[in-house]
Amino acid sequence: MEILHDEDIDDSILKDKTIAVIGYGAQGNAQASCLKDSGIDVVVGVREGGKSWREAKADGFVVLPIEKAAEKADIVHVLLPDEVQPDVYKEQIERYMGKGKALSFSHGFNICFKRIVPPEGVDVIMVAPKAPGTEERKSYLEGFGVPGLVAVKQNSSGNARELALAMTKAMHWTKAGILECTFEQETYEDLFGEQCVLCGGLVELMKNGFEVLVEAGYPPEMAYFECVHEMKLIVDLVWQGGIKRMAEVISNTAEYGMWSVGHKIIGPEVKEKMRETLKRVENGEFAEEWIEEYKKGIPFLKASREEIGRHQVETVGAEIRKLFTKK
Repeated sequence: MEILHDEDIDDSILKDKTIAVIGYGAQGNAQASCLKDSGIDVVVGVREGGKSWREAKADGFVVLPIEKAAEKADIVHVLLPDEVQPDVYKEQIERYMGKGKALSFSHGFNICFKRIVPPEGVDVIMVAPKAPGTEERKSYLEGFGVPGLVAVKQNSSGNARELALAMTKAMHWTKAGILECTFEQETYEDLFGEQCVLCGGLVELMKNGFEVLVEAGYPPEMAYFECVHEMKLIVDLVWQGGIKRMAEVISNTAEYGMWSVGHKIIGPEVKEKMRETLKRVENGEFAEEWIEEYKKGIPFLKASREEIGRHQVETVGAEIRKLFTKK
């Protein structure tokens, strides 16, 4: 894939345009702040009088009720949680999405699974940072940026791609690099990665390793260091130089164990389960399941949060982490 940088993009298309950032969570805060600091006319749309309203006001933004922000803006950039976007769009945004406007997202979930269906005549774009909001903002302030993705679902104006790329340049993502993709590619890969590797897979790997050691009689504190705490050190090495570089830094004993045992733990049967997970993402089964969970009031999600909070890996971890807190 071609990687785009500053010199590949003309951001003058954003001159005289107003971007309404809908939502002021981690991503809303970071993206709105980066856009504003780059000279873009930004308004923040949130529920009137709430915590986000007060925070955005304190940060110096023009803050409006969501309906007013959507009406005022040329680009409506929706950064609310996936599960609440459709209702907010239907009730407070849709009527203002007239011809010539652009509807923007940082994740393709609701467009991909048709929970939001924009009208004809509207550009539909995605600008997705490959980093949490806190890192995104930190990198911008340091004069650099995080990598990102852009996608176009609907190009009614003929300039949708240029709009999306200009937004990424204004947020400095082009200093790191931008990849172009489709809404489907971003959505499916993102859900798959979260479930199988980054969140679901990683948590279960750490938790099960911790449990095996403790059940075998090893001190929980040592088990936490070995299976949870040191995970960051290994991931940092991979992030900095790749798997090969990580293998060069660890001991020969650790490297031999990695190559001789790792594939027996994460073997063909796990890969097959990953393929099944990817199919459930692609065919919409996971999306339907998550939407139903949300409609019920997220009982499974709440129970899971409580359960992990009671798990020994968390109670021991809380004590271990105190050792690294500056007095």
